[in-house]
Amino acid sequence: MNRTWPLPALLAWAACWGVFVGVGGLGAGLAFAMGAGAATGAALSLLGGTPWRRVFVALGFPLSLAASGLASALPAWGWLLPLGLLALVYPMNAWRDAPLFPTPEGGLRGLARLAVLPADARVLDAGCGLGAGLRELQREYPQAQLEGMEWSWPLRWACALRCRFARIRRADIWAADWSAFDLVYLFQRPESMARAWDKARRELRPGSWLASLEFKVAGQVPQQTLQCADGRVLWLYRCPHGLSSGVS
Repeated sequence: MNRTWPLPALLAWAACWGVFVGVGGLGAGLAFAMGAGAATGAALSLLGGTPWRRVFVALGFPLSLAASGLASALPAWGWLLPLGLLALVYPMNAWRDAPLFPTPEGGLRGLARLAVLPADARVLDAGCGLGAGLRELQREYPQAQLEGMEWSWPLRWACALRCRFARIRRADIWAADWSAFDLVYLFQRPESMARAWDKARRELRPGSWLASLEFKVAGQVPQQTLQCADGRVLWLYRCPHGLSSGVS
């Protein structure tokens, strides 16, 4: 959705209106037709390139419906439906982390060469979203046991359908235990990295890796760095030993 914006948003809104009119034409009630249109918008919002674009896509239909006056007969509680759908896709506690920042295609190319793992290694994508990171991890570690954790139910389901090669579960990445994994991959945000490093040092076994796309751990020197195709850096930290303090 990035290159031709806002055309994708307009097409998504048109699809929502098409569903709304079609469902209404089948004799369904106004609330049901609106719910179908709002659900379509919430689903299509998953394709947005940034969090705010996804919110823009998801809220476009209910806001345009309100402006049209067609929903004047809808009870006040009915407007909670699109907000509920948005909260279902993007739970509030997930916004403290990084809501659906997809790993770019080819973004992890070369990772296996720097972070060498045994064939049966367990690899975790912490906050897997729609599975873009898992697909990249599979290319690097085709024999590994890949797992993903995602807090949003719809994203977890979508990721499970897209990444049948991995075990996907709904979990809070900060409350879940990381101790069984040989490598934990994150694409979070700068504010989350101190928390991630503290958790990694407490839970990961000696020799395990913490891999962070784009954002480094302040005050820690990585064992390796990988220059990605799009110019971003993948920061690789060996846990919990063999890492000295200092600013990289």
